Amino acid sequence: MTDTTEIVPVVSTGRFAGLREFWHYFSQSRGAVLGLVVFILLILVALFAPWIAPHDPTEQYKQFFLAPPAWDPGGNPQFLLGTDPVGRDILSRLIHGARFSLLIGAMVVVLSVVGGIVLGLVAGYFRGWVDVVIMRVMDLILAFPPLLLALVLVTVLGPGLVNAMLAIALTLQPYFARLVRGSVMAERNREYVTSARLAGAGHFRLMLVTILPNCLAPIIVQATLSFSDAILNAAALGFLGLGAQPPTPEWGTMLANAREFIQRAPWVVTFPGLCILVTVLAINLIGDGLRDALDPKLKRS
Repeated sequence: MTDTTEIVPVVSTGRFAGLREFWHYFSQSRGAVLGLVVFILLILVALFAPWIAPHDPTEQYKQFFLAPPAWDPGGNPQFLLGTDPVGRDILSRLIHGARFSLLIGAMVVVLSVVGGIVLGLVAGYFRGWVDVVIMRVMDLILAFPPLLLALVLVTVLGPGLVNAMLAIALTLQPYFARLVRGSVMAERNREYVTSARLAGAGHFRLMLVTILPNCLAPIIVQATLSFSDAILNAAALGFLGLGAQPPTPEWGTMLANAREFIQRAPWVVTFPGLCILVTVLAINLIGDGLRDALDPKLKRS
C-alpha cells in the first residue's frame, strides 16, 4: 500500500512577524522611506569616501582658487562642484565631511543615550531624594538653550571636535533622562515587574532586564531626532570656530571658512549648507516614521 500522505513544510511566521509589522507601519510614510534611502546613501558615501572622492580633501590647487562648478562657463571639469578659497576640491571635502557629521551624530547620541538611561532608570526606579537630586540637575541644564550651553562648555574646555561632542551630548542628555524616568515610573508597578520582584530579581536585573526593554520605543525615536540636533549643533559650533578645526572637512567649518565669499563665490557656502539641510531633513523624516511605527496609539489596523 502506497502512502499518499502529502508532507507540507512548516514555515515559521512568528520569527519575523514583528519586523514585518514594523516595516508595514513605517512604510506607510513615503517621507520616512525616502529619508531612510537618503540616510543609507549618506552612510555608504561616508564609508567609501576615500574611494569615491576624486581628490584629497586637504590638497590645495593654487592655480584654481575659487573655481566655479563644472557647469559654469568658467568652471573646470576636474572640479565638479568647484573649489574653496584655498583651492581645495569642494566635492571631495563634502564627501569626507559626511564621515565627520555622521560620526558626530552617532557619538553624541551614544553618549547622551547611555547617560540619560542610567540617570533616568535610577531616578524613576528608586524615587525619593535620588529622584529629586537627579531631576533638579537635569532641570538646571534644560534651563539654558542647548546651543548656548554647548557654546559655553566648549569655550571652557577649549575648541575641538571631541570637546564639541561632549558638550552637545551633555545638553541632550536631560531629554533622555526625563523620557526614561517617565517610562520607568509607568512600568515599575505593573504586574510583570511585581512578579519578577517576587521571583527574587534584584534591583539591577529589574531595571536593566525587566523594565528597560519595555521603554525602548520612545528612546529610539528620541535618539533619531537627537541625531539631527547633534549634527546641527556641531555645524553651528564649527561655524563659530569652536568645533572641528581647519583643515578638517566638516560641513560647519566649511561654511565658516567661506562666509566672507558669499557674494563673490556663492557655491562655497551653498553646497555645505545643502548637505546639512538634506541630512537633517532625512533623519527627521526617519524619526517621524519610527514614531508612527513604534507608538501603539498611532497604529491603525
